[in-house]
Amino acid sequence: MRILIATDAAPPQVNGVVRTYERLAAELEGQGIETVFLTPADFTTVALPFYREIRVALPSMRHARRRIDDLAPDFIHVATEGPVGWMARRVCLSRGQPFTTSYHTKFPEYASAHLGLPADWCYGPARLFHNAGAGTMVATASLSRDLAGRGFKHLLPWTRGVDTDLFRPRDVRLFGSDQPVFLYVGRVSREKNIEAFLGAELPGRKVVVGGGPHLAELARAYPAAHFTGPKTGVDLAKAYASGDVFVFPSRTDTFGLVLLEAMASGLPIAAYPVTGPIDLVANGRTGYLDDDLAVAARKALALDRTAARRHACQFSWRRMADQFVENVERALLRGGPVKAPRRTVLRRVRKLRSIGVQSLQRPRFRRLRPAKI
Repeated sequence: MRILIATDAAPPQVNGVVRTYERLAAELEGQGIETVFLTPADFTTVALPFYREIRVALPSMRHARRRIDDLAPDFIHVATEGPVGWMARRVCLSRGQPFTTSYHTKFPEYASAHLGLPADWCYGPARLFHNAGAGTMVATASLSRDLAGRGFKHLLPWTRGVDTDLFRPRDVRLFGSDQPVFLYVGRVSREKNIEAFLGAELPGRKVVVGGGPHLAELARAYPAAHFTGPKTGVDLAKAYASGDVFVFPSRTDTFGLVLLEAMASGLPIAAYPVTGPIDLVANGRTGYLDDDLAVAARKALALDRTAARRHACQFSWRRMADQFVENVERALLRGGPVKAPRRTVLRRVRKLRSIGVQSLQRPRFRRLRPAKI
């Protein structure tokens, strides 16, 4: 079985979407499923005007079709709503091939932050993009409810995982031990709302780990804060373990992998009560959610760090991969707006089931019937 992931988020970008699909590919390989990618690297690219370090693909349907034919996938998953995603979507629609999508970023809010467009204007195109598929994978229950209320259809649950061997409590204090350390990790960009963290009245040191287009501006505006730049691997894990509270100021993330990484490292969370934190944080036990971020951060300082670690250990990358495969099977059997030939659908489902993924043998999937074609 070969699954193609069409994504505009790919290395050298460093973000949660890229990490998710890197781990998905590794987990699926262990289950006998080959993962191939269609990314901006397959096209001529240009830099984004407000993110010069990110390059986007220039659309070329002829090249997209040829590249997809060369990769010869059994199934296509469209990960992002950028040019690569739209091209892959169009190829699937023109050929009558069922496909799934995933909703990783609140793009309407993202566009509002960077382009000044009303967020509601962007939900129509987003709905059009996703509803053409046989299913849209979403990371949290609150996001699913929000999208369903906006007219998105065939929403499928798809959680995330964390490497609890890498991200764990460590006997290290990179940023000093004389006062509490309030930590932010992630992309340093405008939509992350980092000013809400840096401007909060907190009794300790503020540390920002990560890079991005907003870094230089924030460093000038908040000289008392410590900006480390990007970190990866063990260096990143040590940075997490050196904090006392993880502050998550974003209001637009759909999940927040950094929340799991922080909790796995023993850090309680301080965040707003919005999509992502309300699904991942046990309020009053593994963190505090409050519309006043400073209040949440000060209260989180007193929480038991072992509770945060135990909570994060419930999330595994293996379960994430199994759930992805379940969703692919469900989408194939449903058919959706695009109906593939019955024989093709059944052949692809048999390929998935022949792999022997345990979760696919559960009765609730055997009860599904192929869509009438």
